Amino acid sequence: MSRPSAGAVSSPRPLRRREAKELTRRRLLEAALDLLEERGEGGLSASAVSRAAGIAQSSFYVHFRDKEDLLSALGDEVLLHLRRAVREARRRSREAPTDKERLRATFRLPLEGMTAHPALFRLTQRARHEPASPLGAAARELLAGNRRELVDDLVMLGYPLGTERQRRRVEMIADGYIALTETLAGGHLDGRYPDLEEIVDMLLTFAAGPAALLPGSPWGFVKRTPPR
Repeated sequence: MSRPSAGAVSSPRPLRRREAKELTRRRLLEAALDLLEERGEGGLSASAVSRAAGIAQSSFYVHFRDKEDLLSALGDEVLLHLRRAVREARRRSREAPTDKERLRATFRLPLEGMTAHPALFRLTQRARHEPASPLGAAARELLAGNRRELVDDLVMLGYPLGTERQRRRVEMIADGYIALTETLAGGHLDGRYPDLEEIVDMLLTFAAGPAALLPGSPWGFVKRTPPR
């Protein structure tokens, strides 16, 4: 936004109703994320979040039905943003396949996103296994979306997907990447693996393994394992 000229009286444009509503919603989400990280899930309530956001409690219910609805929206907000960022990093890496830093970014970004909000990360993982949880439903949907996008990226790198068996293998590779990243992110949060760049190194090492399935790989004999 440009600055007013000298001598001009600053007169900010009043927010439109939709803009004001979105601003209120964002303040509630930001306050909820801060409270979750400071106090854990038990510290979240409509009154606590509203108070932290500086908003009347009645406004909370304009945006969210209850705490579960708030958590679901919070998961969507944070995890979808991370998902978009990772997808963009992978696109940039494909454009410059010899750029090592771009490749490292595709592994670093998920780690940074998971470890930036430890309480939300752990809560989301637990909620995946709770069928009645709105946050769990959102987390499972996001996980499935991550898997689909990673499968697409692997296919773009040359992994075959022509048969049902090949599809299963690519999906297993995608699931393995996701599970390994989450496990090592948890190790970082526990203090066992303090250096994120060291974790990126290890993820790159593990990522080289499935390359045996690529056509023309010197380890291509792995593909000829008879199906069970």
